[in-house]
Amino acid sequence: MLKYTCLNPIAGAGLEMFGENYEKVETIEEADAVLVRSASMHDMDLPKNLEAIARAGAGVNNIPLEKCADQGIVVFNTPGANANGVKELVIAGLLLASRDIIGGVNWVQAERQNEEIAKLAEKQKKQFAGHEIQGKKLGIIGLGAIGVLVANAAVNLGMEVYGYDPYISVDAAWKLSRNIKHINDVNEIYRECDFITIHVPLLDSTRKMINKEAIDKMKDGVVILNFARDVLVDEEAVVMALKEGKVKKYVVDFPNHTTAGEKDCIVIPHLGASTEESEENCAKMAVQELMDYLENGNIKNSVNYPNCDMGECTCTCRLAINHRNVKNMISQFTRIFGEADMNIANMVNKSRGDYAYSLFDLEQPATPEVLERIRQVDGILKVRVIK
Repeated sequence: MLKYTCLNPIAGAGLEMFGENYEKVETIEEADAVLVRSASMHDMDLPKNLEAIARAGAGVNNIPLEKCADQGIVVFNTPGANANGVKELVIAGLLLASRDIIGGVNWVQAERQNEEIAKLAEKQKKQFAGHEIQGKKLGIIGLGAIGVLVANAAVNLGMEVYGYDPYISVDAAWKLSRNIKHINDVNEIYRECDFITIHVPLLDSTRKMINKEAIDKMKDGVVILNFARDVLVDEEAVVMALKEGKVKKYVVDFPNHTTAGEKDCIVIPHLGASTEESEENCAKMAVQELMDYLENGNIKNSVNYPNCDMGECTCTCRLAINHRNVKNMISQFTRIFGEADMNIANMVNKSRGDYAYSLFDLEQPATPEVLERIRQVDGILKVRVIK
């Protein structure tokens, strides 16, 4: 019986996918696998029996990735599962920044007791007038799952879309509308675009990439949208640019003391992926990843180990080995199997940075002696018999 626990509420549509061979437990100490959303795991003691963690969402800054890798714990995320929900809110952000919809709604609320509200509205509505987004230039920094959806939607709304991503995947490129202008220099987006939205992961190289220097290159009256991470933007520089009139609006999905309540900041309470559909999609993908890893040893969408897939486990024995990415590992494994008169039917070895992962389909069951010899190899982090 395989055991899992949830550190946050996880959509039932995902948990229902666990079959009769799975049992939900209350504590991480009992679990083979963990499902998590926002709970911080940095100060947790991770038990030796823990095999995998799946984050129902894209960001994994709440999980100690290297600590997990050192213990042979594979960490998954669910890229793209919530992309449509975020895309729709980005489009809403474009409209909210273009027309003073919020100001108009607040005016109606304030005048709700006025019997002449309809007549008064005709006089007052001009103060909430804005601009259409059709024909405007939208710059998208980062063409991953969300960026591609935003780009295609904006094209369909009649916008002129510039896309920048030096590391765009083949899959993303295929999904991208041919009407997108692919830009090789992000400075061209800064110079040309009326709206700029950022959709990149948080790395040392991307932290505060939208800073004063970048803002100074932008058109006067530019609108900046941030539905990725607040720290991708130097928000103190943005607030100053808003006050100076350089930036027209800043739309952000991450409330904090820097932007909350500031004039011309439209601050949304982290609603990007907060839809029933997104939560269900993330839960389903996370559960699928855990089940495929626990039952077949396959890795898909890991953030600390390489992707690795040998399909469904149908052999006599499948062995999964998490180890350090050092020389001569495979030769040591094959020598151990050979000396035990065990034949390898199939195998795969993948590496990622300092860590590697090997799968072996064997024609004979792995004996306790063989397993112990493999565990004694220098650099081994975890050895698991799948079947």
